Amino acid sequence: MSDRSNFGATTTADEVLEGIDLSGKLVVITGGASGLGQETARAMATKGAHIVIPVRDMAKGEAAVAAIKTSVPDADIELMECELGKMASIQFFAEAFLVQHDQIDLLINNAGVMACPHTTTSDGLEMQFGTNHIGHFLLTNLLIPALVKTAKTGGDARIINLSSRGHHFDTVHFDDPHFETRDYDKWLAYGQAKTANIMFTVGLEKRLADKGVHALSVHPGGIRTNLGRHLTEDDIALLLKRMDENADEGFTFKTVEAGAATSCYAATAPELEGKGGVYLEDCHIADVDDEDPNGSVRSYAVDPGNAEKLWTLSEATVGQTFSY
Repeated sequence: MSDRSNFGATTTADEVLEGIDLSGKLVVITGGASGLGQETARAMATKGAHIVIPVRDMAKGEAAVAAIKTSVPDADIELMECELGKMASIQFFAEAFLVQHDQIDLLINNAGVMACPHTTTSDGLEMQFGTNHIGHFLLTNLLIPALVKTAKTGGDARIINLSSRGHHFDTVHFDDPHFETRDYDKWLAYGQAKTANIMFTVGLEKRLADKGVHALSVHPGGIRTNLGRHLTEDDIALLLKRMDENADEGFTFKTVEAGAATSCYAATAPELEGKGGVYLEDCHIADVDDEDPNGSVRSYAVDPGNAEKLWTLSEATVGQTFSY
């Protein structure tokens, strides 16, 4: 295995996975039909993983698989229908999945929406919180038995939640997560959802660490993908200005290959085995810092009390309680 100590912002997914064997491993990747998720699927497929991609649009999923197979002809990828903004769809997917597969090695919660106009999921939840957090909360909890079984048989089972430096924008408003009593702001809504991804990670780690399953959250970096499909030209200009002002040496976008690296690192790095509840950026564990504009994770996002409040709110939202 090559030297892993110098991984950073420009490291690619392929470099992270050099020397890693994923043969016989089952990996579930939400949002795997485009952008970072597709690159994560491609990179892991090169290492022999069996990939399952839950997709809302099967035709789009099939096109993504075809694209991956142009570079990885023997990629082992399975598509299953699932809409993260619809709880009934998630429930149906999980039931169908568990009939076919009783173990999961890696669950990578990669899908998301960013800074969209005010709209709601089919269940009436604010779109960003409802999709980015609640959808993944329900999906993950329904699939946990398969992760626990992997750990019981000696496997290194991990859950990776994609967050963002956007979590710096706002914390979770437990009294009004769906903007029912406050004016909607698409960036605050995005920040709240990305903070929820980190809090969810902390809550998962508390519940699953003693069962051998570990959860990690990830900031992939700034990448031009279809995640930004709702952004106007003014939004992009403002975002670039803010990033450039806060960057030590000026901001540059990552490539998709580099953007997928931290997800792959969190999911597979031997040096992270047994280390959960942490937030990673640029292929390393970030510091907790409430002032640093260039990185780090905010203390409210990793606060155990906040994680418990979010868990209670989330269970109430999905109408289920979970124990393992």
